[in-house]
Amino acid sequence: VFAVRSGGATGVVVKGLEDRNPISFRMEDKGEVKCIKFSLGNKILAVQRTLKSVDFLNFIPDSPQLEYTQECKTKNANILGFCWTSSTEIVFITDQGIEFYQVLPEKRSLKLLKNQSINVNWYMYCPESSVILLSTTVLGNVLQPFYFKSGTMSKLSKFEIELPAAPKSSKLSLSERDIAMATIYGQLYVLYLRHHSRTSNSTGAEVVLYHLPREGSCKKTHILKLNTTGKFALNVVDNLVVVHHQDTETSVIFDIKLKGEFDGSTTIHQFVLPPRSIQPYQIPVAGPASVTSQSPVSCKLYSSSWIVFQPDIIISASEGYLWSLQVKLEPVVNLLLDKGKLMDFLLQRRECKIVILSVCSQMLSEPERGSLSVIATVFDKLNHEYKKYLEAEQSYTMVVEAGLSRNNPLLKRPVRTQAVIDQSDMYTHVLSVFTEKKEAPHKFTIAVLMEYIRSLNQFQIAVQHYLYELVIKTLVQHNLFYMLHQFLQYHVLSDSKPLACLLLSLESIYPPAHQLSLDMLKRLSTANDEIVEVLLSKHQVLAALRFIRGIGGHDSISARKFLDAAKQAEDDMLFYTIFRFFEQRNQRLRGNPSFTPGEHCEEHVTFFKQVFGEQALMKPTTF
Repeated sequence: VFAVRSGGATGVVVKGLEDRNPISFRMEDKGEVKCIKFSLGNKILAVQRTLKSVDFLNFIPDSPQLEYTQECKTKNANILGFCWTSSTEIVFITDQGIEFYQVLPEKRSLKLLKNQSINVNWYMYCPESSVILLSTTVLGNVLQPFYFKSGTMSKLSKFEIELPAAPKSSKLSLSERDIAMATIYGQLYVLYLRHHSRTSNSTGAEVVLYHLPREGSCKKTHILKLNTTGKFALNVVDNLVVVHHQDTETSVIFDIKLKGEFDGSTTIHQFVLPPRSIQPYQIPVAGPASVTSQSPVSCKLYSSSWIVFQPDIIISASEGYLWSLQVKLEPVVNLLLDKGKLMDFLLQRRECKIVILSVCSQMLSEPERGSLSVIATVFDKLNHEYKKYLEAEQSYTMVVEAGLSRNNPLLKRPVRTQAVIDQSDMYTHVLSVFTEKKEAPHKFTIAVLMEYIRSLNQFQIAVQHYLYELVIKTLVQHNLFYMLHQFLQYHVLSDSKPLACLLLSLESIYPPAHQLSLDMLKRLSTANDEIVEVLLSKHQVLAALRFIRGIGGHDSISARKFLDAAKQAEDDMLFYTIFRFFEQRNQRLRGNPSFTPGEHCEEHVTFFKQVFGEQALMKPTTF
């Protein structure tokens, strides 16, 4: 935003949303400033003061601040405005066409790259997509787009906006204020605010979306029903079309990704949520410290002095404020009660993760506990997104490993958006918390866990062992051993080493778990010493010892390894049991319970004496 005082002679101040340091400068007053813009990067300033030319000023260190001028090439043409398409490329839009220039700041001159003659009523520029839209013909409803990229200008297919009814006179019928251009879900759309529907049976205004591709013709694809009349303004935030209604001082939100009513060519959408007002904004009272103790003043919302810019800018001309519009997702949860539709909506939003996880937690808890079918729907929607990301990541990895990425410079690693809720997210923030609360009936708890596992399997996503562990722990807590046995017998819980270790640790409360565990490890073709290592790393020292005895390998195992693990467990009785076992082994194998120097167990013998006394050491027995 430029604040120009006295044509620039008493100062120009430039402020942006992101800029912490505003730019201030002075320039010679050469008449009223019609249009003023910096190039991308703020290195060159362009100022239009007349209908025939644009002045330029370099803001490059060590470069003299001398103005240079470019007149439009077309005779008798008037400049309607200009747009910077890069740091050194600019387009003049005249009432007779467009002129595309390269600015040469060191030479203080411009070079014409391309021009096109066409009658122009008004123009619009979308910086995100570098597309300029020109309104042509007498009625103004034939739109001609041009695309700009690194020194080239391409003419896209022109298209016609359907006016509400046949105009009675041959004067301009499509005004600039009823058109907007924005990128929605990565595609460029032209949005037309039609104040009266074409169909006679429907009242109220509507927003018509025309999809504008780089190649091919522009097609009408969506209609957003406003169901009311009056003054409207449009913004696009987080891929949502937000329509502000001045009379009711409310805004409505549309999401073109959500299902609508398809009539064979266009999809008709109703607003996602009931109309809501923008959250009030408090303007701090400026002035001396003695005065600023006053409470802030509420800003007038939906003011007639508001000017909107795409995609998300609102300027209050009367109060001198510039805002960017944001959508708050938390309140949506209580406004959209259909959990399936809510998930479809949230999964498309930029900052959705925390809200989605809280919705999942809510639907598992009272008083908002959902039915299993609703819970299953939500899990499936989450895992559909999760699977899409995994497949994209896998494809990328395969291309890179095959060495094909060098031939494809456009290949990019898939971006992990917040919509990718993986198993660790669900385990950490939702499922483990849910099982710990123990407020739900245990059958429901197990059904929820199994529903999540079913959903992962349905999308062919490998289930992580910690989810199975959660199921087993929940079954054990409620003494549902018969169910545990069935789950293992019918391979509902997939084999894994961590799962086998967990089963081994359950042997004391459920003896068959030992054999179930060994069977699982055999199916996994696990080496015995590896099983022992895994158990010891999980501090399952007794389970490791029982396992090694079960396979007859206890005479050759390292005493020190087991004593180390027992000591780390900080359980004196466990240490005593393990120490005594190896003393007995030494007695049986060598006729003496003492450890040999080669076993390196001196520190453990010392520790044993400190805790239990020397008299607790086993005495050699002679037969």
